[in-house]
Amino acid sequence: MAEVNNELIYEVLKAMQARLGNIEEGVREVRGELQGVRGNQRAQQLQLNAVQTDIANLYEAYGAIDSRLSRIERRLDIIDVPAT
Repeated sequence: MAEVNNELIYEVLKAMQARLGNIEEGVREVRGELQGVRGNQRAQQLQLNAVQTDIANLYEAYGAIDSRLSRIERRLDIIDVPAT
């Protein structure tokens, strides 16, 4: 069995320190990517909210136009009556 001495322990610790440095670098990269994904999700959510607001505004405008058209048809007495 190999004798354990300070030099062997030192070599193992150096290897562990190098591996730990690689792990820390990997974690930093993952954090950066995660922040990018989160930022992208926020931007997409803002865009989705804007689209939903635009659609709601279109429905509101359509409703106003439809009610005005109905009122004009009643005033001009040109309401289509379904044939029975």
